[in-house]
Amino acid sequence: MCRDGICFLDTTLWSLSCGFSTKQKDEIPNSTHVCQAPVSEAKRARGDVPEILPEPEAEPTSPVSDFENSYNYVLSRLADMDQAIHKLNVGHYTLDVKVSQLMDRLTRVDVEELEDTIREVYQHSKDNRKEMGRLEGCQKGHRMGYKCYLVFNGHKDYAGASRKCLERGGRMAMPRDRREQEALADYVKSFFHPGNWPVWLGVNDLRSEGLYLFDDGTRVSYFQWRRHFLSSQPDGGRRENCVAMSSDDGDWWDHYCDRNMNYLCEFDDREAL
Repeated sequence: MCRDGICFLDTTLWSLSCGFSTKQKDEIPNSTHVCQAPVSEAKRARGDVPEILPEPEAEPTSPVSDFENSYNYVLSRLADMDQAIHKLNVGHYTLDVKVSQLMDRLTRVDVEELEDTIREVYQHSKDNRKEMGRLEGCQKGHRMGYKCYLVFNGHKDYAGASRKCLERGGRMAMPRDRREQEALADYVKSFFHPGNWPVWLGVNDLRSEGLYLFDDGTRVSYFQWRRHFLSSQPDGGRRENCVAMSSDDGDWWDHYCDRNMNYLCEFDDREAL
């Protein structure tokens, strides 16, 4: 049954919900409007529902339990720290043992014997580099009789070029006669063709002006100076004391010894370690 938008299962239920009997409901006009309060208000009027619901009581906390939790946390952290310190002590002890063993071995080493061994290894390394350089010069370079020549396309001053040739087991090129000079001129020209780049030879007058010596200290007896009515060589006097070969025609020029240019090394194929 429904009244003014409010539905009830039956008249009795409606009457009871409004607090009336069925007979009273029929006698009271507009009783539907009287019974508009919610069921909860009716229950509150009868005393079934208290006016203020009690708040749930919070669980009591004990200061003793908080102290115990903090105490247990501190103990756990201390235990972790103790374990870490123990690991550090073990590592320190192991390192100390290894250092002691190393010091014991060092005290038993013969220093002079060790120095001799180092010198021997160093000399063997130098000899090995020389042999490798000699083999490279004869495999990649130009061979003429028992001599091999190789151009190194790396700029060095005269002293640096001489040192590099010695480290490779050779010397700077020293053309001792016309045949060797012409063979070197053809090789250098073909190497740099079509350009014209000078290369150091093992010839200088550093010891005495006008006294030209090869890089091995022997005296030069054959010369291939450039001859030209505008600039004949040598023309540097005491300033230009080192000799280079021009790659286009093979002529010799005197230069400042600290000038950087390519260089030509000479190797003796008869040598063997």
